[in-house]
Amino acid sequence: MELSHMTEQNTFSFEQAYTRLETILEELNSGELSLEKSLKLYEEADRLIMLCSNKLSHAEQKIQTLIKNRDGTVATNSDANPQLEPFGV
Repeated sequence: MELSHMTEQNTFSFEQAYTRLETILEELNSGELSLEKSLKLYEEADRLIMLCSNKLSHAEQKIQTLIKNRDGTVATNSDANPQLEPFGV
């Protein structure tokens, strides 16, 4: 995959990445792809899965911080964004 395409994937929203994953799955399940094309799509899917996983982890971290501060205040940083804390699995 080209470097420009890989960089483009890093800017995908979660929804865009998930939609692309669904498209890749449909293509792989069609059984009409060459082995080379299947491997390229598998590699792309692997990168998209990591991207989605990272975005979900980040969202979980934000939610956990908001829930912890339901006592009426939300801890914010200097930019007035919610204060983030490490999220352990």
